[in-house]
Amino acid sequence: MTLSTGSGRVFCKGITTGSPLARMHRSEITVSPFLPERLAPRLLWHVEADGWLLLAFEHVSGQHADLSPDSPDLPAVADAVEEISRVSAPPASIAQRSMPEQWARALKTEIESPPPPDAAPWSAANADLLVTWAARSPAHMGGSHLIHSDLNPANFLVSDRARVIDWAWWRTGAAWVDPAFLVIRLVADGHGPEQAEKWARQFDGFADAPPDAITAFAASVLRLWERRFAGTPATNAARRWARYRVA
Repeated sequence: MTLSTGSGRVFCKGITTGSPLARMHRSEITVSPFLPERLAPRLLWHVEADGWLLLAFEHVSGQHADLSPDSPDLPAVADAVEEISRVSAPPASIAQRSMPEQWARALKTEIESPPPPDAAPWSAANADLLVTWAARSPAHMGGSHLIHSDLNPANFLVSDRARVIDWAWWRTGAAWVDPAFLVIRLVADGHGPEQAEKWARQFDGFADAPPDAITAFAASVLRLWERRFAGTPATNAARRWARYRVA
C-alpha cells in the first residue's frame, strides 16, 4: 500500500513474522543494498515489531510493462535486464542462493512423477522426452550472476525507464536465466518462440548459452508450471516454447 509520511509517499508492504512467506521479505532486505537506484526502488526502512515485518520502499510511479510485439516498453525492459546482468550478487550469497540447487529441488518431484492428470495432451504424450531434458537443466544454471528469477510484466514499472520490483525470489546463477524467463512472457504476450528468442539474444548471457541449456530450461519450466499453474497464459506459452525447442 502507499503511505503518506512527513517525508513523502512510500510504498509499504508487510507480513506477520510467523508466516512461512516472511522469508521473501527478508530476501528483499538482503538484496536491496546491492541494487542500483536506477534499477529498483530503494528500500528506505524496515521494522520488525509486534509480530509484523514491514518494508517501506521509495514510491515509484509507472505502469506494468507491455511485452507485446512492437510495444514501446520493450527497449526500457531490455535496458533493465541488461542492468541486472551488471549487478554483482551479494558476496556471501553465491552458494546460499544457488539457482541450480533451488531448481534441482523444485524439479525432484517432476522427474520422479508422471505428468499431472490435467497436463495438455502434447505434454502427456511427450512426458519422457520432457523429463529427460528437464533433468539436465540444473547443471547448466550455475554462475555468480544476480538473477531476479521472476521477471514478468507485473514486476516492471515503466515510466521514463523501467524499474524492477519484487526481488523476493532472487538467486545467483547463469546470466542467461532471466532473459530465458522473459522469452516465455514474450510468447504469452503474442511473440512467436523464434521472435522471442531473437529478442533475448541481445543479451550476451542468452546469446552465449549452450543451445542444450535453453532447451533443458524450456522443458523444465513446462514440467513445473503445468503442475502448479495449469491453463494459465504463461504455462501455455511455456508449452509452446518447449514444443519449439524439442521439436
